[in-house]
Amino acid sequence: MRSAVVVGTGLIGTSVALALNAQGVRVHLRDVDPAAARIAASRGAGVVEPQDGPVDLAVMAVPPALVGSVLADVQAHNLAEHYTDVASVKAGPREDVLSFACHTSRYIGGHPMAGGERSGPLAARADLFEGRTWVLTPTADTSTETLNTALELVALCGATPVVMGAAEHDRAVGLVSHTPHLVASLVALRLEQAEERAVSLAGPGIRDLTRVAGGDPDLWVDILSANASVVADILEELALDLDDAVVGLRALAATDEAKRGEGRRTVRQLLSRGRAGRGRIAGKRGTPTVRYRTVGVLIGDQPGQLARLFTDADRSGVNIEDVRLEHSVGQLAGLVHLSVDQRSTTVLEEALRANGWRVQ
Repeated sequence: MRSAVVVGTGLIGTSVALALNAQGVRVHLRDVDPAAARIAASRGAGVVEPQDGPVDLAVMAVPPALVGSVLADVQAHNLAEHYTDVASVKAGPREDVLSFACHTSRYIGGHPMAGGERSGPLAARADLFEGRTWVLTPTADTSTETLNTALELVALCGATPVVMGAAEHDRAVGLVSHTPHLVASLVALRLEQAEERAVSLAGPGIRDLTRVAGGDPDLWVDILSANASVVADILEELALDLDDAVVGLRALAATDEAKRGEGRRTVRQLLSRGRAGRGRIAGKRGTPTVRYRTVGVLIGDQPGQLARLFTDADRSGVNIEDVRLEHSVGQLAGLVHLSVDQRSTTVLEEALRANGWRVQ
């Protein structure tokens, strides 16, 4: 790929442009808001001057409801040899593409599974897609050349491609992305009117659970609207489990010993099923299941502490799978959680203690 045009310079579009530009691809930028395109260009995402003939690939980074009309427009102007989008749902845009009589042999749907709480070109990063999954949803007649061009796009952005059907994709993202976002928002809104003293007790658990609730409401209304039926179905199933949880908790609060026992069994079953579900996403795709344990390390609130900890952990020879920092502004100490293969836990703990770290 030598050239591309990105239509829509928000977070995802600009991040795609930055990644391609960093790989030597000449990127043209287009947006209905010229200021957004200029901001993206100023960050090194590409150029805003007109194209000199069709480019290799057009990436449409527009809301799902606009994919069909924008594709029809850019194909009418022959902007590119091949076309893809990055919309978060695929079935609705697929129907629109067909209704606008677009050239589907030169088009393939796409959805990089990456994003952030902030939106716009200023929040974009060239490494946003590295190590992430990028779903591709071919049409019935998507050409091999178009598929290969999309696969090259995914590779240049450092992502891992997964090919699946549009409806299958929408059911999947409804389960792993759209419904969790809405549930996180429902949990977070309980904090809106809570007393300040209660909110001040918030720790990493509630922060992790509600992190995605910081997203742009207007953007998420568009996303949920495009996948509303799927999300509603999943929420109905979730509501049944919530009803069971309420019944179980009411029984736990009862004075009757038999009811408390029944409540305990109900709640434990829900928690056990949740733990089993969580375990299915703990490992890396395509690798054997690995059991991880967390090593907690206390650190002081001084410059260089994290760097020294990571250096000592690296010298132990143990691979750190994940890192989570538990620290609030104003605290004099923090707790770093290092997730490692449970077989390596002892080696890491001994190495860190030998270097003077307080390990939990």
